[in-house]
Amino acid sequence: MSRTLWTWGRFAGSAAIIAILVWRLGTSPFLHGVRTVDAAALAAATGIGVVTTLCCAWRWRIVAGGLGVELSLPAAVAAYYRSLFLNVTLPGGVVGDVHRGVSHGRDVSDVGRALRAVAWERFAGQVVQGILTVIVLLALPSPVHSSMPWVALGVLVAVVCVVPLVRIRRAGGASAWARIRSAVAGDIRHVMLARKAWPAIAFASAVIVLGHAITFLIAARTAGVSASLSTMAPLALLVMAVMVLPSVGGWGPREGATAWAFGAAGLGASRGVATAVVYGVMVLVASLPGAAVLVVSWSRRARPAERSEQRQLREGAAHA
Repeated sequence: MSRTLWTWGRFAGSAAIIAILVWRLGTSPFLHGVRTVDAAALAAATGIGVVTTLCCAWRWRIVAGGLGVELSLPAAVAAYYRSLFLNVTLPGGVVGDVHRGVSHGRDVSDVGRALRAVAWERFAGQVVQGILTVIVLLALPSPVHSSMPWVALGVLVAVVCVVPLVRIRRAGGASAWARIRSAVAGDIRHVMLARKAWPAIAFASAVIVLGHAITFLIAARTAGVSASLSTMAPLALLVMAVMVLPSVGGWGPREGATAWAFGAAGLGASRGVATAVVYGVMVLVASLPGAAVLVVSWSRRARPAERSEQRQLREGAAHA
């Protein structure tokens, strides 16, 4: 019951944001966004998507290897494309990640550890994105610039609180909570912060954030926004931070955030919505290779089933 309410809540929240934007701004920003999407923007999104997906797959492979559930880079890239397509087209934004973890877990006969690898891989990306966002918003003017010193202080306090957790050693015979805390600390210490792992994880995550930000900037230019890079970069990272919220294929919170951010920056809420629409279309097109991966996966699963059915029919005819 709670899962159903959560699913419908995401639908209702996204629909409410879109409805409010249409009520306040009309449908013209949405239509303008769709009309301005061109082949050049879609080609750029697809090319950038190749780089960011490769980095995502590489990061996942590093984390999974640290947890002892190895996978090849080609398999990781294919699975990540499939995951991105499912995340973009299905509600919630995490269905593809869950599917990716479960599928990998079945391949290595350890679903729990594979899901941990996916969770830590996504968490690492969010941490790097958060750090880069705070740095840019501290350095450049934005609608939230005055609040950023307090945000930075909060991040610093969080880091200070995490350090004792990481230093915790595994202890036998402890309570369930202590065992969970010890396992988390062990994963952070031996996987995420391993000497050979964390530089690659940080680098891959930084490239991913840069790729998403460039895609957003291209979307803004495509929608007709001509503001300077120093103005647009903070807005891009600010909107990207909001995109982690549960939604329906990314729609809703993204448009609401861009409308507010662009309006507060003096660029116009309508242009913000148009930019968000262009960005959404670009991301969808960039994830389409994942649809091809899904089709290939389904066909491979269907062939053994079909062969088994044909074998049973032949055996039945022979017995008859």
